[in-house]
Amino acid sequence: MAGAQAYLVIEHLELHQEGDFAALGAMLARLHGAAGTRYGWSRDNYIGATEQENAWAEEWPAFFRERRLRPQIALAQRNGFSLECDFVLDNLDKLLGHGPRPSLLHGDLWSGNAGFHRGEPVLFDPAVYYGDRECDLAMTELFGGFPADFYASYAKELPLDAGYGKRKHLYNLYHLLNHLNIFGGGYLGQVSSTLGLLRSFLQ
Repeated sequence: MAGAQAYLVIEHLELHQEGDFAALGAMLARLHGAAGTRYGWSRDNYIGATEQENAWAEEWPAFFRERRLRPQIALAQRNGFSLECDFVLDNLDKLLGHGPRPSLLHGDLWSGNAGFHRGEPVLFDPAVYYGDRECDLAMTELFGGFPADFYASYAKELPLDAGYGKRKHLYNLYHLLNHLNIFGGGYLGQVSSTLGLLRSFLQ
């Protein structure tokens, strides 16, 4: 219809940074309890300002390699960064070390995308897809981490698999590469140190 306009109406919440972090951990565990049958999402979306590919995959290593790491590495190369990442792509199965079920993820879970309304937890600004639930947990640790109550409450609901302490660096490489591509060379040191750590895991 000529002259028609579209509107987006959303609820306004007064959000605060302090609240019940144990409830936030339990809420995230419930989100992750929503299981899919494969990895990905019905359409592509965005991780920050970067398009995030979500085409379905039956195997998690293939999804993380082709939909997450490879596009970011290619973009970094186009942006002029010289990175030695082939060893990660070539050894991804070994670095992963487990076969997670597809869990519904927030996808961009840092402290800036979580808050509290009247003390109750709220998650917002997702980059949603089905993947390894450890991806969300890993990102919460990338920029300072959440309080201990958050992790204890999550683990009570859904204990983490052995090897998470190493896998979290692999999963956060994706976000560090994205920050490198969006914000520039200030993140090159973190990317390089993470690559060095991942290489040490293979020795």
